[in-house]
Amino acid sequence: MRCAVVGDPVDHSLSPVLHAAAYDRLGLAWTYGTVRAAGGELAGTVARLRAGDGGPPWRGLSVTAPLKREALALADRATGRARLAGGANTLVLTEHGVHADNTDLPGATAAVRERHHGPVDDVVVLGAGATAASILLGLCELGARRVTLLARDPARAAATAALVRAHPDRPDVRVTGFDADPWDPDVVVGTVPASAQDPRLVAAWSGAGLVFEAIYDPWPTPLAASVLDRGGVLVSGLDLLVHQAVLQVRAFTGLDVDVDLLRGAGERELAARAARS
Repeated sequence: MRCAVVGDPVDHSLSPVLHAAAYDRLGLAWTYGTVRAAGGELAGTVARLRAGDGGPPWRGLSVTAPLKREALALADRATGRARLAGGANTLVLTEHGVHADNTDLPGATAAVRERHHGPVDDVVVLGAGATAASILLGLCELGARRVTLLARDPARAAATAALVRAHPDRPDVRVTGFDADPWDPDVVVGTVPASAQDPRLVAAWSGAGLVFEAIYDPWPTPLAASVLDRGGVLVSGLDLLVHQAVLQVRAFTGLDVDVDLLRGAGERELAARAARS
């Protein structure tokens, strides 16, 4: 079988490394590569893959930006969590059609509970894009009820705010700018690039009971470094990536693999990239 990550860009993705480690451990002669497809190209790309080229059949696609909403739209069937998120990061290709799922949501809950068993009621998010939405919906499953989105342009946070407000538990969601006066939330989620994490932002928000830094390359980000320096509880973007990848492997193969196997493969790849740069 063949699988791949699809999106634009994809060359930076860790998914080929993670899935290759999983297939090797499971003893599967499967391959996992990259398929570049820009916005508006997913349906045609999936049709081409399913039509075949004489090689092994295609089984699964890990979907990344900017194609997650397109992935949900083209699927014949979709899980409730993919519909809740308004997008899919997982497509399973079968003779009966295309099945869509979103493993980011349960991946986020698993990543949090691996390291933190305290309250998650009050959440602050730095940034308001698709990554923020997925993590927030996962946190809503763990009890998040008050959510504050801090965005450089609050108007651009409307879509994420609407998705989170639509969660069945109906959390209270407000949107403000990065200049908001800080307080002590239960959880801070970081989704802004390391280059945008200025000292004031880091000092204001690195002291939460749990910090979930979604950026994993470069590592550590200023936010993550501050948490590590004070001995705080930190969940990384790599934690999220490996937990959701375990679920994708199960969706594609029907088999389970240990999350620490994938985490180790990811850490080694990131270390190798850092050494090359």
